[in-house]
Amino acid sequence: MRKISTIIADDEPLARERVRSILKDEPDVEIVAECADGAQAFKETQKRQPDLLFLDVQMPRLNGFEVLEALGPGPIPVVIFTTAHDEHAVRAFEFNALDYLLKPFTEARFKMSLQRARVRLEKNSRQADPELKALLSQLHAPAAGGGRIFVRSSERILFLKPEEIDRVEAAGNYVILHSGKEQHIIRETISAMDARLAPAGFMRISRSVIVNLACIREIQPAGSGRYSLLLKTGTRLDMTCSLGELQARLGEV
Repeated sequence: MRKISTIIADDEPLARERVRSILKDEPDVEIVAECADGAQAFKETQKRQPDLLFLDVQMPRLNGFEVLEALGPGPIPVVIFTTAHDEHAVRAFEFNALDYLLKPFTEARFKMSLQRARVRLEKNSRQADPELKALLSQLHAPAAGGGRIFVRSSERILFLKPEEIDRVEAAGNYVILHSGKEQHIIRETISAMDARLAPAGFMRISRSVIVNLACIREIQPAGSGRYSLLLKTGTRLDMTCSLGELQARLGEV
């Protein structure tokens, strides 16, 4: 029998005990970690890649939503939120949560949710769940042609087409997507975003900047054999790649 690897994340010991006590009678479920705060939940989920995550919303260090945001691109477990607060339900389902259990939940309600998780996991093992598959394709697939980039904030979920992006700038473990007058921050490295956008006509022109080649208006000398780019938006960008590299790429688009 294949075990469903499971993590319980809740800052309340009694809440974790409640979930653990119900799961102990489920022979197909294996608890691989228990976490008392969001940072620990993030670390253990990254490390263990569980099938199922029981996740409290309000926890110290990182809340449940911040845990999922911090995970960023990567395998996504089936998530069941467990919380005493009903006001976060809409946002939970924006994160593709399977269920939202309000404390104190009954054992019957919990087992109903667990059964739904079994069905989802079995379905995923045979054929990727359409919603999850669509989400993963937005997060991981190289953006080319009609591909879109998934941008999530506390207020909305946005899908950006590559042609809507002027440039991308590195910001630590995040990148800033510049789209006209708007800026969108997502958790991604500049190298990963470079690989993702290159097929869509983008080029990394320096350590920290990727530019949409279709948005370049002019190439201007910047002295000492260096050049800068002037975008159609009026933004000027210094480039450290060679002029030859840039011209070669421009000839491809």
